[in-house]
Amino acid sequence: MSRRGQDHERWMGFALSAAERALDSGDVPIGAVVVGTDGVILGTGRNEREATHDPTAHAEVVAIRRAAEALGSWRLEGCTLLVTLEPCAMCAGAIVLARVPRVVFGAWDPKAGAAGSVFEVLREPRLNHWVEVFPDVRADECSRLLTDFFVGRRASPDE
Repeated sequence: MSRRGQDHERWMGFALSAAERALDSGDVPIGAVVVGTDGVILGTGRNEREATHDPTAHAEVVAIRRAAEALGSWRLEGCTLLVTLEPCAMCAGAIVLARVPRVVFGAWDPKAGAAGSVFEVLREPRLNHWVEVFPDVRADECSRLLTDFFVGRRASPDE
């Protein structure tokens, strides 16, 4: 495995930890981190839609906001965003607009993914910024966390 691949595996562990924290508020367990050029985590996010009643509070958007604040700039040039689930169209748009050059994700989202499964926003040639995409990083762990969450929701008589 290349050095970059090893870093992706390690950083995805932080995204998985953030995803697990989303469970505390009943949110879908998706986590994200933005890593700077020096390998330091600039922003961490987890789904917070239920906790904040904000439909835009996806893990990626939360992590991007925190990283931009840490950098003092909306341009996240040179950064890497890692997320446990393939970004949706909204998050992919935010990634492009923030100029994030690399996205690493774990599980594919065959219903709403915008990094190759349903849409191809991150590498859309008509946009002014393209993103390098690295899928399937710790995919089994990322998928299992989501599957367990939804199986538990379907089994709950309160839902």
